[in-house]
Amino acid sequence: MIEDRLQDDPQALAAPNPPVPGILGKFASAVYGKIIDQRNRVFDSGKGVVTLDRPVISVGNLSVGGTGKTPMVERICRWLLTAGHRPAIAMRGYRATAGRSDEASLYASALPETPVVARADRLSGLLELFATEAGEAVDCIVLDDGFQHRRLARQCDIVLVDSTRDPLQDRLLPAGWLREPVASLARADAVVLTHAECRSRAAVVALESRLWDLSPRFITAAVRHRWNSLVQAGTDEELEPATLRGTPYVLACAIGNPSAFVSEATRVLGAAPRSAMVLRDHDPFAPATVARLIDLARDSSAKALVVTEKDWTKLQDVPADRWPCPIVRPRLELSFDRGEEALRDLVLGRVAGGVPADE
Repeated sequence: MIEDRLQDDPQALAAPNPPVPGILGKFASAVYGKIIDQRNRVFDSGKGVVTLDRPVISVGNLSVGGTGKTPMVERICRWLLTAGHRPAIAMRGYRATAGRSDEASLYASALPETPVVARADRLSGLLELFATEAGEAVDCIVLDDGFQHRRLARQCDIVLVDSTRDPLQDRLLPAGWLREPVASLARADAVVLTHAECRSRAAVVALESRLWDLSPRFITAAVRHRWNSLVQAGTDEELEPATLRGTPYVLACAIGNPSAFVSEATRVLGAAPRSAMVLRDHDPFAPATVARLIDLARDSSAKALVVTEKDWTKLQDVPADRWPCPIVRPRLELSFDRGEEALRDLVLGRVAGGVPADE
């Protein structure tokens, strides 16, 4: 059953079932923790760290799954562009199809003037970019999913925490979903709580306070992910969300935390979806999956199919006449509850400061 709102209680903040539950998971988690601790000690000493000749801003998280990195990276790039900088984005490029990952396709569409490096070896990709005419103009780098990518030195570490999943109640992989201990926030310069629209203000502030107690050196912010409009596939017509309120619809997504997407769809469209296809993060929507989605929409008598912007990049080549109903995707608006000015000043200040000579 799909909840129409998340509740402010400990169970609502719990992550999905871990990859390896029980005693085996706890044992493996302890081993993993020792490996991560050793790895971080090596990087803390400076071994294996490469410093580029231009500032690096990292946007990352502590856990597996989506926390809203893509819209935050886009917002940071727009701050930099407005200030006269020429950023490039460097990312891992998970499960790329047709030579480009879903996030890379989004960046190319939203920020056509910003080069995107989507490579497993981000350093090599950036060095190749710098050797081009377009790369010569780049004066700063924004790392997408960079908190654990410590091979590249950075001037600013921004960590996103999904406010619907309290990391203090989670465990390290594979007994939980944490990539590294919450104590690692001590090396962050800013912590941003995302999906604040899914929690009460009091709950977000309480989580923010508990995280800040770990390391008072970082600044904090809180953001909401609101649907500014709905874009209809094929025509690219922008619709007011209210025009589809009460319309029977089916929802499909392949993102790290689908609960926030389902919750916002339910709030904006006035009811839960008749059916939902929730896939693993970065699922490529293979032909068999597309066929199942088409059948789901038809069998549900849906008048609309709602997908994320990221997932639409993998569905846009499906012939339009195969879909039994219109496809719409929300255009997200990142709205700060607080902390925007401090975060923007931090980013612009670190880029303006350049790379210290001793790095």
